[in-house]
Amino acid sequence: MLANLKLRKEYDGLLFLAESARQVQMRHSHHHAELELNLILKGTLSYLMNGERFTFVSGTLLWFFPQQEHLVVDQSPDAEYYVAAFKHSLIARSCRTAPYEALKRKSYDGAGILHTVLKPETANLIKHVMDSLMEGSLDSDLLNREAGFGQASNFVYEHNDPDVLNAGLHLLLLLCWRSRLAGGGSAIPVSVHPVVLRALKLLNEDGREWSLGELAKACGASKSTLSRIFHRQIGVPLSRYRNSLRLSVFFEQYSSSVEKTITEAAYASGFGSYAQFYKVFHEAYKCGPRETLTRNLGIKPGKQCSP
Repeated sequence: MLANLKLRKEYDGLLFLAESARQVQMRHSHHHAELELNLILKGTLSYLMNGERFTFVSGTLLWFFPQQEHLVVDQSPDAEYYVAAFKHSLIARSCRTAPYEALKRKSYDGAGILHTVLKPETANLIKHVMDSLMEGSLDSDLLNREAGFGQASNFVYEHNDPDVLNAGLHLLLLLCWRSRLAGGGSAIPVSVHPVVLRALKLLNEDGREWSLGELAKACGASKSTLSRIFHRQIGVPLSRYRNSLRLSVFFEQYSSSVEKTITEAAYASGFGSYAQFYKVFHEAYKCGPRETLTRNLGIKPGKQCSP
């Protein structure tokens, strides 16, 4: 899926801090026209790409070129990572010598995901640059819910000082690639079983609510086999993964209609009861939905945050 970042002309890219405790599960494997960079600050992240799962730890710098479809399928509860995106026009202006020519390509020709395990002092330097560029950015909760994924169709990335942001992105791009040239790293891929790949495709892209029995039958496996293999290969129980997707649908449902209540959006998202929804929501965000929506998620003018 091509994800449209909807960056206005005054921005050469974007930057935001993704946090497991705030982020909504991405529902689709995606790519976009921009070059993407991830820096893992805490915890672990698992990515699915080309039928393989890759897990990375803190201090790892990862690159995703425009034609590389990828999906974050799991992150530890304490995971924090920066996401940066760079327009082709910025890359063309910034990369004028041979060592940086590779940044202009559309895809990565090597195996797996291009990444570097940074030295602690290098990771701290890059983090400090990123931290400074976040000053004047949008609210972190809003960015975690919307940036890059557009769950609200009218979301547009903003920063109160585009010139500083653009200059910082130029420095960040070159600094990170120079670190890539100087460093190295390895990740052992896990080939994902066809049954699991089928389940992911149906859950992420089909748009319907599947019972475990229906999903297992569609994947050609028993319920116990599907649950066991999914947990082992993706790193999280199938039930937890499905609930994270339901939360993603909930935010879409709730934000797309002025009239829809929390309860109505929860049922429309596949939750069997409000109690089930509340439990899953509280486990993900450490507080109830009304508190979170009122404080952090920008309720529409005139919309009541009623259950």
